[in-house]
Amino acid sequence: MDRWKGRVALVTGASVGIGAAIAKELVRFGMKVVGCARDVDKIKNLATECQSSGYSGVLIPFKCDLSNVEEIQSMFTAIKNEHKGVDVCINNAGVAHPEPLLSGKTSAWKNMLDVNIVALSICTREAYQSMKERNIDDGHIININSMSGHRITFNADVHFYTATKFAVTALTEGLRQELREAKSHIRATGISPGLVETEFAPRLYSQNPEKAASAYSHYKALEAIDVANAVIYALSAPPHVQIGDVQMRPVEQVP
Repeated sequence: MDRWKGRVALVTGASVGIGAAIAKELVRFGMKVVGCARDVDKIKNLATECQSSGYSGVLIPFKCDLSNVEEIQSMFTAIKNEHKGVDVCINNAGVAHPEPLLSGKTSAWKNMLDVNIVALSICTREAYQSMKERNIDDGHIININSMSGHRITFNADVHFYTATKFAVTALTEGLRQELREAKSHIRATGISPGLVETEFAPRLYSQNPEKAASAYSHYKALEAIDVANAVIYALSAPPHVQIGDVQMRPVEQVP
């Protein structure tokens, strides 16, 4: 990770869970991390925690609603003006709503599309353009996907969410192919965790606290740091090594 010291990483959805763990680890390894989310106060608290821990990097909180195209583009403009550009882009932000295919709300489906697919694609494009205009040929774009991007579970509440994650699988491989076509050495990686104990279930089942509480009670789930460690593994691989997709799940998880 030494070659990443002092360089700029963008982490979306950095206020809680996996995104917060990733941002913290990158700061620990000396990177300048722009952490974005709608709730910027939580990122400010995380930045203070990183500073008090004596980490060599710095966490820069940035308020951004990823369902708003103009806010995403303004964020990249600010990063360019204040920090020259992005060297690493971690597309972590994602949303899930319990809206089945037969009865779901259109507005919820559109929100999942906007954040999980469109925002990820915009951030990918803008990060690549930032690297290209500065002749950065060793950058890295990492999509935090899900095991839901590789198989379909018998749970109607997450079928549309699953479809968005299948799209992330396709987008990550498509990105890899386009980077090769462009003769770029920028790397593309997908990290696909199974069940991770975060705010995901409580948010998904905010109207059903009992169901949310039981989501992590059946077996030992992954922790956010486990996913952050997978990100560090991909980033720390030698420049000629591309980690295409990391699939990881709890030992006891079946689907």
